[in-house]
Amino acid sequence: MVVADLHVHTTRSDGTLTLDSVPKAARRAGVEVVALTDHDRFDPSLDGAVTEREGVTIVRGIELRVDAGSQRVDLLGYGLDPTPALETLVTEIQRDRGERGRAIVDCVEDRLGVTLDVEIRPGLGRPHVARAIDESPADYDYQDAFDRLIGDDCPCYVAREIPSFERSREVLDGACGVVGLAHPLRYEDPEAALELTADLDAVERYYPYGRDADPTPVERAVETHDLLVTGGSDAHDERLGLAGLDRAATGTFLTALR
Repeated sequence: MVVADLHVHTTRSDGTLTLDSVPKAARRAGVEVVALTDHDRFDPSLDGAVTEREGVTIVRGIELRVDAGSQRVDLLGYGLDPTPALETLVTEIQRDRGERGRAIVDCVEDRLGVTLDVEIRPGLGRPHVARAIDESPADYDYQDAFDRLIGDDCPCYVAREIPSFERSREVLDGACGVVGLAHPLRYEDPEAALELTADLDAVERYYPYGRDADPTPVERAVETHDLLVTGGSDAHDERLGLAGLDRAATGTFLTALR
């Protein structure tokens, strides 16, 4: 049974859950602990790094895309208390995200001859653009938008500048109680990604890859580097608890945060 879902996105980035709707979604899934890990943003309205809302424990977190040299990976920071260094980093990333989002929207509108109903704002991501394409008169659904227009190597894809692994790890270390590697088996080179955990606290062991994924390399990294195990559904909608931690692992995680 999943007690803690430690990878959840809200409307602060590209999720559909609002902060107020998180407790209801958690209770519906039987989840007692939720980590809010929006892309390159954190929620300043929470009262602290770990709070409680309507009987659900909310962990303030963040997911950062970083440049690890040979590939880009995602870091998850948990138990976040904002620092000037983190606020500076997030501001830089959001400025770049906005510029990139505008470039993607302009390309799509020019290519399809439509006007997209999407706001160029902090937290804008490609899923927002894909939803707007799906809702436009163009003959593309959400998945088509990624497969044919805005996905990697597609005609309207625009790369964005991202911070280095080293800088991001240092900034997250100063702001978070636990810093881990997200979904290690999603990367082009999982072994290289897992080597990064030598400098981290944790790794996302439980994740809904949507395919058979051999966890042996992850478990080997956990043992080699004495890592904390995390897990989550990577929810971008209202379905929580698709993956996460059981009660014993949840207790270990919360103790580490403190």
